[in-house]
Amino acid sequence: MHPTDTRERSIHDAGMDDVPAIARVLGRAFYDDPLYRWFFPDDETRMARSIRINALLAGFVHVPAGQAEVLRVREGDRSVVRGAALWTPPGADAQGVASLLRSLPHWAGLVGPRRVPRIMRYFAQLNPPAPKEPHWHLAVLGTDPSVQGTGVGTRLLRSGLDRADAEGVPVSLETMNPDNIGYYERHGFHVFHVLEGPEIPTTHFMLRPAS
Repeated sequence: MHPTDTRERSIHDAGMDDVPAIARVLGRAFYDDPLYRWFFPDDETRMARSIRINALLAGFVHVPAGQAEVLRVREGDRSVVRGAALWTPPGADAQGVASLLRSLPHWAGLVGPRRVPRIMRYFAQLNPPAPKEPHWHLAVLGTDPSVQGTGVGTRLLRSGLDRADAEGVPVSLETMNPDNIGYYERHGFHVFHVLEGPEIPTTHFMLRPAS
């Protein structure tokens, strides 16, 4: 799709009916992401498992709490989800962890029971010393490959950043893909912590100060 695509686009709060579409979009968006390659080393099954794991994240954690937005694109007579952003608001970390724990029984079937402890240890390390102040956290931002490079992701990102700016709070995120660092830096983020290890994907923690 050409970056000058002018089809009608609109951002909406996601509902539970959107979870399957969110899962499909994010599954396709992150098929080659280092984290998903670590989660699911088998190329042949990664797509299906990526879709299922994003259905868990969206359906158990973010959408029920009103913490997800989708961008719809008008395609003929249909309005199709082509991008999604999953957020955690200030002060909601404990609630998000509890929701994630409720989804754990489903993870074993996706990653294999032997890998669950390793993945949980990795998740436990996603808690660096900063930022200590209340902040929004961008858990997942992804767009369908058919619209990547057309501004869909930026529209979704700006929606969340504008909300954080209105509240006067920072925004944090983690990325395991070094190609994403420059993109987020252009939107005011900087790397403040790097998590590395022999058996985990290198993870860059980024922060955008309050403005």
